[in-house]
This record gives sequence, C-alpha cells and structure tokens, in this order.
Amino acid sequence: MSTLKNIDSVVIRFAGDSGDGMQLTGDRFTSDSAVLGNDLSTLPNFPAEIRAPQGTLPGVSSFQVHFADHSVLTPGDAPDVLVAMNPAALKANLGDLPRGATIIVNTDEFTRRNLTKVGYAESPLEDGSLESWQVHPVPLTSITVEALAEFDLGRKDKERAKNMFALGLLSWMYTRPLDGTRAFLTTKFARQPDVLEANLAALRAGHAYGETTEAFSVQYAVAPAAMAAGTYRNITGNVATAYGLTAAAHRAGLPLVLGSYPITPASDLLHNLSKLKHFGVTTIQAEDEIAAIGSALGASFGGAIGVTTTSGPGLALKSETIGLAVSLELPLVVVDVQRGGPSTGLPTKTEQADLLQAMFGRNGESPVAVIAASSPSDCFDAAIDAVRIATTYRTPVILLTDGYLANGSQPWRLPSLDEIPSVDVEFATEPNATDAKGKPVFHPYVRDEQTLARAWAVPGTPGLEHRVGGIEKADGSGEISYDPANHDTMVRLRQAKIDGIEVPDLEVDDPSGDAKLLVLGWGSTYGPIAAATRLARATGAKVARAHLRNLAPMPANLGEVLRSYDRVVLPEMNLGQLALLLRAEYLVDIHSHTAVRGLPFTAVELAAVINEHLEALSEGSAP
Repeated sequence: MSTLKNIDSVVIRFAGDSGDGMQLTGDRFTSDSAVLGNDLSTLPNFPAEIRAPQGTLPGVSSFQVHFADHSVLTPGDAPDVLVAMNPAALKANLGDLPRGATIIVNTDEFTRRNLTKVGYAESPLEDGSLESWQVHPVPLTSITVEALAEFDLGRKDKERAKNMFALGLLSWMYTRPLDGTRAFLTTKFARQPDVLEANLAALRAGHAYGETTEAFSVQYAVAPAAMAAGTYRNITGNVATAYGLTAAAHRAGLPLVLGSYPITPASDLLHNLSKLKHFGVTTIQAEDEIAAIGSALGASFGGAIGVTTTSGPGLALKSETIGLAVSLELPLVVVDVQRGGPSTGLPTKTEQADLLQAMFGRNGESPVAVIAASSPSDCFDAAIDAVRIATTYRTPVILLTDGYLANGSQPWRLPSLDEIPSVDVEFATEPNATDAKGKPVFHPYVRDEQTLARAWAVPGTPGLEHRVGGIEKADGSGEISYDPANHDTMVRLRQAKIDGIEVPDLEVDDPSGDAKLLVLGWGSTYGPIAAATRLARATGAKVARAHLRNLAPMPANLGEVLRSYDRVVLPEMNLGQLALLLRAEYLVDIHSHTAVRGLPFTAVELAAVINEHLEALSEGSAP
C-alpha cells in the first residue's frame, strides 16, 4: 500500500536518445497535468540532427516540465526527478540534479558498450557515485517487452513502447490521469491497431508496476492552481503565434497568406497555419527564404495580410525584401523565431541575438516596427499586435520569439471574441488627387495625417492605377524621383511613421514603491526575471522589474523609467544588444547580465545577480 503525499510543485525531466520518444512522453505528461488544472511550464531540449548517434552525449534528448498548485513562471531551475533511459541521458543531466533528487534509470541500457560510449569506466549504478541521490533502478526495456509478450510484434517494436511504460509509471507516481494519453494514442495509431494496443498495454503496465512494486512506496499529489475562470488549453508559442495571426486576419476581414521556407524552430508555424485553410489562411512552402518573403509581400500588395516566418539565418536572407516592403510601405509581418547563431549555429537551442539584425539589418535607412513576445501564450497577443501595427501604419513588423517560447508550453485561457482587439483596415476606393489636367487620379503616397500611413489600394480597382517599387518615389505621386530633397523627405517620413506608432507606456512592478534597483527585460526573459524577483522579494529585497514588448519604437516613458532608479540591470541571452541601444538612446548606464548557452536563464541565477547588485548599491560600488 502506497502513501499519498501532497506537494505544491515538482520538476520532472525525461531524458534519453532522440529516438526514445522523450518529447512525446513529456508532452503527454504535460497535457495530463494541464487537465488536472496545474499551472505549468515546459522546456523541450533536443539535438539538431534528425537521428543523432545512438547512446552518445550529443544524441541526448530531454523534456522538462514544471507543474504546481500556484503560478509557474519557468520550467524549473533543476529537476526534482530525472528519468534516464540510458547512460548518456544520466551523464548529460546528472550535473543539473540537486543532491537528494530522484533518479529513475533504465538498467537494461547500462551495458558495457553503452557505458563505454559516454566514458564510464564502471557503471555508476554500482560504483557508489550516485549515493547522494535517490536512485530507482528499473529494467524498463525488458519489463515492457515482457508485458507485450502476447503481441505479434518484433522485439524492436516492443522496445519502442518503453516510453509509454515510463509515462504510465510517472503518471502513477504523480496521480496523473491516463484518459488523455489513451485518446491521443487512439488517434495517432488509428491505422495501426497492433501498435495502438501495444502502446496502451505498455502504458497500463507502467501504471500497474507503480502500484505493485515495493520500490515506489509514495505517490504524490499536486492540487490545481488558482486561475481565472475560463476554458484553458495547453499551448506552445508556435501554435499560439499561428492562432494569433489567424485571429487578427479574421478581425481585419482579410485573407492571410503565409510565404514560408521550413527552418528550425519556426517550421511548426508553417505546419500549424497549413491546417487552418478553412479560416481564410493560404500557405505557400517556397523554394527558399527569398521566394517565401516575396510571395508574402506580393500578397500584401494584393490586399491580403502577408506573413513570412523564419529563424535567424533566414531573416538575413529576407533582409532585401524587407527593405523593399519599407519602400513600398505595405503591411508585412515577419516572425523570427530566434535560435543560437551565427550561421547554422545551434538550430534547436534558444537565443535572443537577432535584435540588432531586426532593428538595423538592411541597407539604407530602413526602419521597421519590432515587437517581442514574452511567453508561449503571449505569442498569441503579440501576433495580433504585429498585424494591427502592420496594417494600421503600412509597415513591415518583425515579431521576435525564440526557441524557448516556440517549443515551450503553458496553459492558455481561450479569449472570447470581444476580448480580441479589432484590426481595422481601410482600402482606398476613390482617387485622392488630380493630375495636371485636373483629372482625378490616385497617388499611392498620399498619407494619413495622424498615422502617416500611405493609402493602400487593391490592384485592379478602377481608377486607382498606381506604381510602386524599390526605386525612390516622389512624395505623394509615387513617380520615380532622384531629387535629393525628396529622398531626404521620404527617408524622414518613413522614420517618423515608425516613431509615431502608438505603444503603451512601460509598466513597472515595484510593490515597495521605493526600490533603487530595476530589472529590465525583453522577450523570453520575462519568466526567469519574474521568478527571480519573486525569490529576491521573499527575502525582503526591494527590487522593481519591467518588461519591454515594443522595441521599435520604444515606450515614450522608457527614458523616465530608466532614470528613476539608481541602477538598471538587463539580463539578455546575447552579449548585451538591447543594453547597447539603451545606453546610446537614453545615456543611462545599463548593467548587462548576459549568457549565450542555448538555454534560458534560471531563477536562482538571476536572483543571485539581483542580490549582488543590491549589495553593491548598499556599498556604493559596482559588482
């Protein structure tokens, strides 16, 4: 008989070969936890290779989930539980485990050959090196094969179900329901009944093993978190972005056309938008990045909402056409799911190092709007905001997410239609000028006095024939112009249009009202910064925090906010790109804290940084 113990949170990491199904296992465990009402956050971490070398350290794939009965801001700094499917998974992740953590290892894979692959002279299960952890050796593979003895499948096919056995065991340990996974498997393997029944049997066997073995004498329960009333679903950043773009197009009453070339980790945007054709979405998988953005810009010229999606290297290839969109002054949304660089870099890892490229990575004075999502669910709202700005101001908008947001997930409350901001689009329907003979004509660069947006006319509208292009155009008429004064005017108008975009003031979270230290962030550092300030405040520290969504233009009150604090600390997953811009623009000494490890910051790390700066402030020195 097991004992049921109530806990407030737990961090679990599933790790194994990239072919062991760890991403699927973690995703199913996450979905089952979401059904119970836990707040949660996830961190998938996998190799760039499609099939990395089996049993090696570079081939390790992992999925970490943090779920709790309270607000969760990060996937967790360190696992409380590690499920290691082989020696490589154990060795690659052991350094992240605090002493006393639980380790469940698949002993069947601890063969001499597999141990040698990762540099173990002796098995860590036998040499005493794991004495500081609670180790549960379980022959996952052989038990799974035995449980599937009645199935007419080969041994390898039976072994593949060991991830479902592990999922069943962990579901028993943490009182997770199995219904959702059963339904998922039924759909996934509907055309493979033998495989379906084998996976269901392995899932049941893992759950039964937890109930009957004496090795696991304690079950854990995590109560639901207090959340606002509503309907929730678990969502990744890429899915949220796809839904946000579609919702914005619906609110605008326009078709959405995606021109995209597959690239990690942005490819899921193409996959998800391709499923939404019944909602007015057209997707084009182009032959390269340049063709992809060209088709999107062409769609905008034709009166649709043009969108293109990419990751770091692809943004570089799109730069010329983004510049063309600046010249044409047409709405265009460019989603950049940032990843480790330069070049191919770390395709499956996260980074925030495309900011300067997004701001300035084009020839000439080529300003665009730039916004950054802060969480997986915020990708939905940020995508709507990107479409609204693009259509209102007739400008390209670069929406920055990153691999952490794109692949990570959290609960998302489905908004009602009236909660989704309106996206109002007005096309030109009548001539807006006269020619030298007094005949009504359409001039494409006649601007709205408030937004400076030029008139947007759908090609083929009678009487609204016009010419646009990459060569500089005369203000108003749109005729080709090499006049120096006109070029100066047009350059300044395009910049003034971006500068004039209405963005909300920066909100500061400063409970004490007299904090001297401000921690500023942008993009996916939101969760780690919020968790770190929560830790610091729990010890009595007075610290304020603020987070930027709008990076071009920046909030009008940003300079005032920065100068209101004795010290500003800015964590970034780059070498200080936003800090560079803020120092130049506001002449404020920004204290950078940077890391480019391909992983998000931990809350404990940033809490230590906060305490260092608070101590330095009290001593009147720099840390």
